Amino acid sequence: MSRELLVLRHAKSAWDTDASSDFERPLSKRGRKAAPRMGRWIRENDLQPDFVLASTALRVRQTVHALLPELDREPPVVWEDTIYEASIAELLTLLSACPPDHRRVLLVGHNPGLESLVAHLSGRAHLFPTAALAHFTLPSNWSTLMEGAGSLDALIRPRELED
Repeated sequence: MSRELLVLRHAKSAWDTDASSDFERPLSKRGRKAAPRMGRWIRENDLQPDFVLASTALRVRQTVHALLPELDREPPVVWEDTIYEASIAELLTLLSACPPDHRRVLLVGHNPGLESLVAHLSGRAHLFPTAALAHFTLPSNWSTLMEGAGSLDALIRPRELED
């Protein structure tokens, strides 16, 4: 049985805030519009995740909370601190620990880690701006995510979905 991975970069964050750190930067107005738009795209393309693995940074939490109501049902979410500045090796380790009964996982985090992961799985580099979503079909289990192992089925950027 194949697996599917949805990789979502957090929506656009605001820079002109009084956030005490990069970790606490909130979404911008554009980001608050893009996150539900990506959730609708997931629903409309029948890609309901079984499980969400997400960074604990504020902009990711806000992205996930804006996206989830657009889905048919809210999947369980695991908030993971290490996604914030994760290397590709750390992301692959997190994914390899996904329970085998999860067929479709949504990973929500940050660049440069996510852009590196998308390049690793697809075998080539892709621009991965804020709120971009990559959909992969993968080998039969989460622990075999080798370079070029994924079939990149879609790479959607929010500007492509604007009303």
